[in-house]
Amino acid sequence: MKLLIIFLIAGITFGLFPENADDDMNPFLKKYDTPYGVPPFNDIKTEHYIPAIKKGIIEQQKEIEIIVNNQGEPTFTNTLEALESSGGLLTKVTRVLYNLLSANTSEELQQISKEAAPLLSRNSDDIILNPGLFKRIKYVYDNRDGAKLNGFQRKLLEDTYKKFAKNGANLNDDKKNVLRKINEELSLLTLQFADNLLKETNSFKLIIENKDDLAGLPENVVISAAEAAENSGMKGKWVFTLHKPSLIPFITYSQKRELREKLYTGYISRGDNNNEFDNKEIIKKIVALRIQKANLLGFETHADYVLDETMAKTPANVFDLLNKLWDAALPIAKKEASDMQELINSEGGNFKLEPWDWWFYSEKVKKARYDLDEEELKPYFQMEKVRQGVFDLGTKLYGLQFSELRNIPVYHPEVSVYEVKEADGRHIGLLYTDYFPRESKRGGAWMEALIKQHYNVAPVIINVGNFSKPAGDTPSLLSLDEVNTLFHEFGHALHGLLSNCYYETQSGTSVPRDFVELPSQIMENWASEPEVLRSFAFHYKTGEVIPDELIEKMQESAKFNQGFITVEYLAASLLDMEYHTLKSSEGLDVNEFEQKIMNKYGMIPEIVSRYRSTYFQHIFNNGYDAGYYSYIWAAVLDADAFQ
Repeated sequence: MKLLIIFLIAGITFGLFPENADDDMNPFLKKYDTPYGVPPFNDIKTEHYIPAIKKGIIEQQKEIEIIVNNQGEPTFTNTLEALESSGGLLTKVTRVLYNLLSANTSEELQQISKEAAPLLSRNSDDIILNPGLFKRIKYVYDNRDGAKLNGFQRKLLEDTYKKFAKNGANLNDDKKNVLRKINEELSLLTLQFADNLLKETNSFKLIIENKDDLAGLPENVVISAAEAAENSGMKGKWVFTLHKPSLIPFITYSQKRELREKLYTGYISRGDNNNEFDNKEIIKKIVALRIQKANLLGFETHADYVLDETMAKTPANVFDLLNKLWDAALPIAKKEASDMQELINSEGGNFKLEPWDWWFYSEKVKKARYDLDEEELKPYFQMEKVRQGVFDLGTKLYGLQFSELRNIPVYHPEVSVYEVKEADGRHIGLLYTDYFPRESKRGGAWMEALIKQHYNVAPVIINVGNFSKPAGDTPSLLSLDEVNTLFHEFGHALHGLLSNCYYETQSGTSVPRDFVELPSQIMENWASEPEVLRSFAFHYKTGEVIPDELIEKMQESAKFNQGFITVEYLAASLLDMEYHTLKSSEGLDVNEFEQKIMNKYGMIPEIVSRYRSTYFQHIFNNGYDAGYYSYIWAAVLDADAFQ
């Protein structure tokens, strides 16, 4: 993060906020007076961000100038360590800004991020493209063999040198100016993509007025929909949204096929409605700029540029893995589709299986084949008990202790905070959990750091999800998929919490993209282990532990629908790679390109790629561009590691 957030030429005029905010009133500009030094969220106001970013940039500018103007021989200490320790204030501000932008955003925060993005992009370029700074780094790098560096130091030196060289430090001035413009424009486009997607997701509501249209839906789903309607001023009606805890139960259980189609179509059409939130033109610009940038930096494609520092190394290696898995999975998905079509026909349905039918009929097939209904499991997966179960697993595996803290500032009332300790009581760090969907939160689940572990600084980690909320008198009851996701994100949290690095840029999840999913997916394996299940899966009403019979059904059905799950995922991975191995984007039509790629691989019409282009936030906003394959790459490793 630090190398991406550097300095700004003083005197730039900002439009949103006053130039001279009172430093004494800005919590960013003083040491946090909070337990464990966490951000004082209640004191942070929108008007504090830009002045603090400006001040942080100016401070770092001075720090960089000191490094560059040092008359002494460049050394690891006066160059690399000095660079590593610069920009503390800027990092402090942007960590809060970008965490909230994802987890609890607002129109004001979105506007702040758009104002800050080109400035931060310019700052990043100012440091990476600084010839005096790179000259010093190169000198230390060229003389590294005689410097007696330890492992942490040598890696910091090598990573920093490669980062500068790969990102334009060797370009001439004209090309550096072109690169600056590309980076600035990309920083704004990726933000706009995410903003559009959030607005599209929140703007769609399926409003039901006739109780008969609720046929087939579980009681807790109906209660949640009634509460959503009442919260929207539509008491007596039912509202379903595109957030997964609302969408998935509806398309799984609703007996009203036309309503399943309406809700599902709303989901897969996000960013593709030719309105003010449409993402197609943004995608075209992002793809074109990424190609231009890769070529400028000496790479044939954007994928070549990205993969250069990963385990996979080349696009060919990624395609090799994806194609092998695709060839194995597609016939299974076709067989699954055939099974469901037979069921439709046997029930007298005079229609062809469509994507909005898949969840509904696969659930029926699973029920018939394994006598297992997802709704049978949910009463055993109360969110609080699942969370305690994953904590208990952390204790059993690693000796960790978790205790809830009530006196820690949080950014939303639904956030809980836990202190994490070693078995002997030593403080490790803090874990924030934020598990329920809201309009101010983007979709999906993720881990982030408010403070990254380094030297003697303890980490502060956040786990964010969009799980099923409490409904009426019923607590939050998770689906099996949500349980797996909670375990998965906890694995990422452990990666951040248990980091033991001297330098912040090496901390926690600062690893190759196709390795970062390994710790999370190892943890996910434990979620369905019988011994672990019995530690947290208690019926929320009776307290009864999950019966062995249900566990056996879960295990027997574990491979059910895997053709669909694998093909849906691989389709998105291939789409990502196809975008980012383009050598030219001339004439690119997003929908035509997407359909062309699906046809190329023989995608069956009954399945839609897990992410269509216009809502593929992983690759157009979240840093998984030419990297969505990482989950399956890490899965190959985690299968061995878990054994």
